[in-house]
Amino acid sequence: MEQKKLILIEIEKCRKEMNDLSKHLDLSSDEVVSISRQLDKLLNQFEKAR
Repeated sequence: MEQKKLILIEIEKCRKEMNDLSKHLDLSSDEVVSISRQLDKLLNQFEKAR
């Protein structure tokens, strides 16, 4: 699978996890912030791969 598709799959996993966590935790919780940072990194990787 090409790099961009793999990154997109990881982005969607991260988004889902962040949304699920944010339903039960405060948006400023360590867990949500950590996933958000991970998502930011993936989005940056995707932009570089374009």
